[in-house]
Amino acid sequence: MTQYTITELAHEFDVTPRAIRFYEDQGLVAPSREGAGGLKRVFSGRDRTRLRLTLRGKRLGFTLSEIRTLLDLYDSPTDTLPQLQAFLDTVVRHREILERQRADLDATLEDLAQYEMQARELLALADARDAESADVKK
Repeated sequence: MTQYTITELAHEFDVTPRAIRFYEDQGLVAPSREGAGGLKRVFSGRDRTRLRLTLRGKRLGFTLSEIRTLLDLYDSPTDTLPQLQAFLDTVVRHREILERQRADLDATLEDLAQYEMQARELLALADARDAESADVKK
């Protein structure tokens, strides 16, 4: 059975040990403890997978609560209908949020393109006036 230290996982996933400890506090990973006083965290392959899925969920914009729910589903038998329905509900809800955000981003990008075009036109007019003014002074 492969084991990992907090430092190894932090390097592998490019996160701080503090972030991993936070995820532990949130119940997303559950390392065992070794050494004097149980101070050394030892992460299993299961913890590594849960950390990977947690970080992926964060990148996708899931809340820690949603991630915990999905991870708990991952750990449980997958043939139960209520669990599958909960998973589907979470995914659908999150997809709807992302689609609204995408629509907002598209609208913002469209506005920015208009502002950019207007600014370029104003700069071109100013350059033309400056060129005319220089010609008149000659």
